[in-house]
Amino acid sequence: MNHEPVFIVDGARTPFLKARNAPGPFAAADLAVQAGRALLARQPFAPEQLDEVILGCAAPAPDEVNIGRVVALRLGCGPRVPGWTVMRNCASGMQALDSAIANIRGARSQLVLAGGVDALSRAPLLFSDAFVRWLSGWYAASGPLGRAQALARLKLSYLAPVIGLLKGLTDPVAGLSMGQTAENLAWRFGIDREDMDAFAVHSHARVAAGQDAGHYGEIVPLVGADGKVYAADDGLRRDSSTERLAKLRPVFDKRYGSITAGNSSQVTDGAAWLILAGAEAVARHGLTPLGRIVDSQWAGLDPAQMGLGPVHAATPILQRHGLGLNDLDAWEINEAFAAQVLACLRAWQDAGYCRDELGLDAALGELDAARLNLDGGAIALGHPVGASGARIVLHLLQVLRRLKTDDAPRRGMAAICIGGGQGGAMLVEA
Repeated sequence: MNHEPVFIVDGARTPFLKARNAPGPFAAADLAVQAGRALLARQPFAPEQLDEVILGCAAPAPDEVNIGRVVALRLGCGPRVPGWTVMRNCASGMQALDSAIANIRGARSQLVLAGGVDALSRAPLLFSDAFVRWLSGWYAASGPLGRAQALARLKLSYLAPVIGLLKGLTDPVAGLSMGQTAENLAWRFGIDREDMDAFAVHSHARVAAGQDAGHYGEIVPLVGADGKVYAADDGLRRDSSTERLAKLRPVFDKRYGSITAGNSSQVTDGAAWLILAGAEAVARHGLTPLGRIVDSQWAGLDPAQMGLGPVHAATPILQRHGLGLNDLDAWEINEAFAAQVLACLRAWQDAGYCRDELGLDAALGELDAARLNLDGGAIALGHPVGASGARIVLHLLQVLRRLKTDDAPRRGMAAICIGGGQGGAMLVEA
């Protein structure tokens, strides 16, 4: 196997903008283009010198189906630079990075722009099957009498829209929404509402502290068509408290559940990019790498327990490198739900789970909370599905570089759960 190092040269992301029950100000391609332009403008190479552009996106618009190619052309990469799109649900952005690694190690590429994007506020409203069948009959009707008969068969209930985002966030095999899978984990590991709400408050507090300390230097501002500037993530609630969150009603299991909008990730629009390079490209362009991606892993598990994906993906990496949970300087685990992250932490502490599900001889132990999501996570920042996998890798690198006090490398793990019952993880070194 080719273990050529794959370097992270630079990265940038947009502010994450919370969906507010209406289409947001930017299409997905607009988000990716604005972040990509700012990132490429500060590089010593031209966009045409990229070997390829890989973009993860879970919900591209109908006019941006191969959004990776659309964005590559809009970024000025020219017609000869291939652009393509990958989709692995919540880890689409991480899959883009992994695809770039594979191509660099396979000598097909040396310099790759890879990342992820989604504009979830623009997820479509769909016609119901019943209305589509009625429309088919309407178009087939001939003459005034035929149309009158077709019109008489139209029911108002046919006009109720189908919310595309809700369908996308429901597993078609397990028949469960992502929130219901989080309820499963809360029940399995005895995680109560107070635990979830406290975790959510902590996420908001850490994001607020991170913003105040200038720890989000990877963000480049967005400029709307009207000239309005969007400079920072806007889902943060600085006044978040357990008292406020306790007033929210469960969303996914209204009678017995504990998962609320307040202890779940937010529906969000955003994009994140990284520039990955092999040693040859680093030397050719005189690049100064920020760090490197050391290892990556994908895992599958029961879709009804999908939130435990980070455990199943990160553990094999730890084993390959002879590492314990706290041998790493920092962790980024995407906060799809507070219950989901807490369940991951408890699974590693559960000897039975580690034995039966991971094949370990004993529990892996307790992850030091001071190493996890140092600047908060998706509960406060939002979770634009296609972008989150790239965001956590990029921000982990920023955290590791901030923690450096000497020449010794700093290592961290970025891990994410994936709808459909998968997990992804990457070991990163600064």
